[in-house]
Amino acid sequence: MNQGIVMDKKLSISTPGRVCLFGEHQDYLGLPIIAAAISVRIGIEGEKQDELSVNIDLPDIGKKELFPVVGDIYYTEERDYFKSSFNVVKRHGFTFSKGLKGTVKGNIPINAGTSSSSALIVSWINFLTRMSDQAAQLDSKEIASMAHEAEVLEFNEPGGMMDHYSTAVGNIIYLESRPAIKLETIKADLGNFVLGNSNQPKDTKGILKRVKYGVLEIVDRLKRENNTFSLQTVNYSGLDKYSNILDEDQLELLKGTVRNRDILREAKEVLAKEEIDRKKIGALMNEHHSILSGICRISTNKIDSMVKAALDAGAYGAKINGSGGGGCMFAYAPENSDKVYNAIKKISDAWIVNITEGTREE
Repeated sequence: MNQGIVMDKKLSISTPGRVCLFGEHQDYLGLPIIAAAISVRIGIEGEKQDELSVNIDLPDIGKKELFPVVGDIYYTEERDYFKSSFNVVKRHGFTFSKGLKGTVKGNIPINAGTSSSSALIVSWINFLTRMSDQAAQLDSKEIASMAHEAEVLEFNEPGGMMDHYSTAVGNIIYLESRPAIKLETIKADLGNFVLGNSNQPKDTKGILKRVKYGVLEIVDRLKRENNTFSLQTVNYSGLDKYSNILDEDQLELLKGTVRNRDILREAKEVLAKEEIDRKKIGALMNEHHSILSGICRISTNKIDSMVKAALDAGAYGAKINGSGGGGCMFAYAPENSDKVYNAIKKISDAWIVNITEGTREE
């Protein structure tokens, strides 16, 4: 934490969305992910005010946030992120002798798997800590940790840490959350991506019931048979021996989870090379999507058609992004990005994006 100059003027903070390159539906299982911050952002511009309240305008969704900065702040809706972030910041020792007012705007697709909520929380916490009486400029990893606390732990949600670290830190990251947080920045020139939004609402709860809780039930069952069983260490080639313990669907889901783990490991090796095999990266994305769609069943017919259109137009790889059941996909298109964009655009909304830095002052 760096003690900053007392902020009595307007402050503008923005944070990117993210795509999960590899490791979709893995981080909450204690497995690593590789994610990239992308060039769509959400930000807040605001200043201090004498009135001892927070007054935030959200014109993109036609809402406002209004609550006091003194006394207890109670949650009045299911995911009261502005208040939870404020409570978390105060618990970490930040104080506010003045109120705050501001406006939130962005172009990250909302509720579509590109971390719009996490990016908003990261922006808000970055803004709050700088505008506090302590005027602190936190390290991006500190902001990420507090954002995870405000979004996931505060409401006992099932999500992992990928969204908070990828949007706060930016660029490409490799993240392990167990047994302890291990964060690596990957310096790889990958070129353009094309983000596509199906505009289908996500079915996060339904997906998690099958994928997260389904896998956790499998792990629990196998641990009862062998207490050394671990998703981190089990070999894919030896999974058939569990056919007498698991039914066919469970064994398929276990194989898909472990293969996705191994795809990420292969991708990390490719990304570490001085000269990156972009077509290999695309091929691994395609295999990852095939498992997510066919085994984990998190894709939709529309998203699969967007993936196919992107590949037919020359993308090296394409996959669903986020929890699934709707939301976004993306295509890896370092070449022919305009052609890939047009192919996806014929089906739904699309943007050409690239990898970008994390949360920042504008």
